[in-house]
Amino acid sequence: MKEHARIDVHQHVIPPDRSRAIADRAAALGWPVPAWDRQSAIAMMDRRSIATGILSYAAPLGAPGDHEAARATARDVNEFTAELVKDRPDRFGHFAVLPLPDVEGALAEAAHALDELDADGVMVLSNADGRYLGDAEFEPLWAELDAREAVVLVHPTAPPGAMVPGLPSPLVDFPYDTARTALHLAVAGVPGRYPRLKMILPHAGGFLPYAAHRFAAAARLRPGTDPEDLMAELRRFYFDTAFGAGPASLPSLLAFAEPGHVLYGSDFPMVPEEWCSGFDDGLVDYPHWADGQLHSIHRGNAESLFPRLVRA
Repeated sequence: MKEHARIDVHQHVIPPDRSRAIADRAAALGWPVPAWDRQSAIAMMDRRSIATGILSYAAPLGAPGDHEAARATARDVNEFTAELVKDRPDRFGHFAVLPLPDVEGALAEAAHALDELDADGVMVLSNADGRYLGDAEFEPLWAELDAREAVVLVHPTAPPGAMVPGLPSPLVDFPYDTARTALHLAVAGVPGRYPRLKMILPHAGGFLPYAAHRFAAAARLRPGTDPEDLMAELRRFYFDTAFGAGPASLPSLLAFAEPGHVLYGSDFPMVPEEWCSGFDDGLVDYPHWADGQLHSIHRGNAESLFPRLVRA
C-alpha cells in the first residue's frame, strides 16, 4: 500500500441481512444489483490504491412512516459496520446512518454512533420521505451535529414522483436530488448558521457546480440575501468525485469548490467497478493540476476531516 494511497469517502456497506432489500431496491430503480462482502471490498481497494474506505448504508431504512423499523434497522446497520471498522481500522471508516425524518430517533442514533461506536461521521439521504433537508423540522439535528463538529455525507436518493420509464433513477434523478437538497439547505441558511458542520455532496455535487450561478437567483426567495450570499452558502459544501469526475464535470467542480473541499470517492459497490475506471483515470490524467492538488483530493483533504487517518 503506497503512502499516498487514497481515502475513499464514498464507499458502501451491505450487511448480509440487508442484501435482499438492497437487491429489490436496485431492481425497482432499474439499476444493477450490487454485491458486497469485506474481502471483495478490500480487494477492490487494493486494485484502486485506496488505503481506507469510509463505509455508509445508502438506502431507506423502512417503509415511510414506520419510525420503529427505521430506528431498529439503523442500529443494526451501524453496529454491524462499527464491528468491521473495529477489526480493520486501517482499511475502513464509518458514516452512521440516521433514521430521518424521525428527528428524535436521528438524534438518539447520532449520539449512540458518535459516542459509543466511534463513527467517523453520519449519513442522511437527500430527502426523507419527500421532505428536504432545509426543512425547519430538522433544525435540532443540525444544531446537535454542528455542536459536535460532525462530518455529514448527504447521499442522494430517489426524489418524490415516478421514475421516467427507461431512465434509471440513480443515473438521472440522483444528481438532480443532490442539487435540490443542497439548494434547499442553502436557501434555508443551514450551512451558514452551522459553520462547524462539514457536509459532503456525492457525485461531484450532482448538477450544483454547473448550475450554481443560476441557482444563486434563489437568493430573492430569502429577504435580505443577495446572490453572492447564497453562493457563499453553497460553497460551504464538500464534494466527492464518485462517478462524477468526467472531462466536462471535473473542470466545473474545481472552478466552483472551495480549496480543500474536493474528496475522492469510489461509490463501490453501487456503481459497477468497470464503469468507474474512466473517472479514476480522468482524475490522474487531468492536465491542469496545481502542485499537490491531486494528492489533496486523493487523501490530504480527507485527512483534514478525519484526523485519525493522518499517517505519522
